[in-house]
Parts: sequence; structure tokens; C-alpha cells
Amino acid sequence: MVRGKREMRRIEDTSSRQVTFTKRRGGLLKKAFELSVLCDAEVALVIFSTRGKLFEFSSRNCVQKTIDRYLMHSKDVAGGNKKDLDEKNVQHLKSETAALEKEIEFLESYNRKLQGEDLESSSCQELDELTDQIEKGLTNIRARKQRILSDQISELKNKEMMRLKENAILLKENAILQGKLKELSQVKQSEKYTATDENNNDPMEVETELAIGRPGTR
Repeated sequence: MVRGKREMRRIEDTSSRQVTFTKRRGGLLKKAFELSVLCDAEVALVIFSTRGKLFEFSSRNCVQKTIDRYLMHSKDVAGGNKKDLDEKNVQHLKSETAALEKEIEFLESYNRKLQGEDLESSSCQELDELTDQIEKGLTNIRARKQRILSDQISELKNKEMMRLKENAILLKENAILQGKLKELSQVKQSEKYTATDENNNDPMEVETELAIGRPGTR
């Protein structure tokens, strides 16, 4: 009869869990001892129960010595990995630097050829390619220049429209101001005429005096 596979999970019953721990702990310690004797291996085993009780085994009669050896080994491995990683990074940076230097050299040579320099070593095909590239560059320059001129013309037209609008507003405001000044002048003139008429309509005061005697004797 084939035994079913037992599911590994926490034993809920406290008594059963303690019995199982005791049995399995003894078996684990026995296996560690056998491994150290049969294979001449350095083995250290540390177990803490649920209540915090310590159980340990060491083939060197000192668990701490094995732990120290483990820590030293881990440090050496980490240092070695870091060294290997640093070397890989250095090699990668060297490769990238070399590739960038080649690209810069190529671009500088290509730029000199575009300027008509160092053409002695260029083949007919390279010269044709350079000619095509220069023509494309000139086409792009003309297109760019045309766009800039169009933008400048549009900007000037917009400024002109703004100036015309501002002038129209100023002319309108000036006309309103002139109308008000004219009305004010007319009001003042009317007031002046009114005052003159009033002065002309005042009765004349004539001083009379009775004189007795010959004329001129007074």
C-alpha cells in the first residue's frame, strides 16, 4: 500500500507539537553527528525551541568557531564578487570609451571632409556621398532660413496690426478730446457774450448840478 504524501504544516496541538519536536530534534542531531564522522566534515547545528531553549551540536566542540569560519568565508566571497564586479565595470567603461573615441574621430574626419579638407584619401563614391550630404544640408539651411523669414514677417505684420489698432484708439480718443475742448470753448464764449450784454443793459448814471452865476466863474 502506497502511503500518501503528508502535507507539511504547523502542528496545532501543543502536546503533539512538543513530542514531534523532541523526536525530530534527536534525529537531526544524530544525522549531523553521522555526517561529521562519516565524511570528516565540519558541521554545526543550532536549534531553538518554541520556548527559546537552545540545542546545538558542533563537530569541533564549539559552534562559535564554525560560525566565525562561516562569517570569514562569506566576507571573502563578498569581497571577491565585488572585485570581479569592479573589474567588469572597468572593462565595460574601457570598451565604451574606446567606442566613443572612434565615433568622435569618425565625426571629426567627416566634418573636415564636409568642409573640403582631407579629401585626398576619399574615393569617388565617398565624394558623391559628401556631395549629396552637402546638398541636403543646403536644402535644410534654405528651408530653415525661409521659416525664420516667414516667422519674422508674421511677427512684423502682427506688430503693424497692433500699431494700427493703437493709432485708431488714439485718434478716437483725440477726436473725443477735441470735441470736449470745442464744447468747453463754446460754453466760455457764450458766457462772455452774456456778460457783455448784461453790462450794456445797465442804466447810465448822470450827475446833474444846479449852478447860479456866470458860466466859468466857479
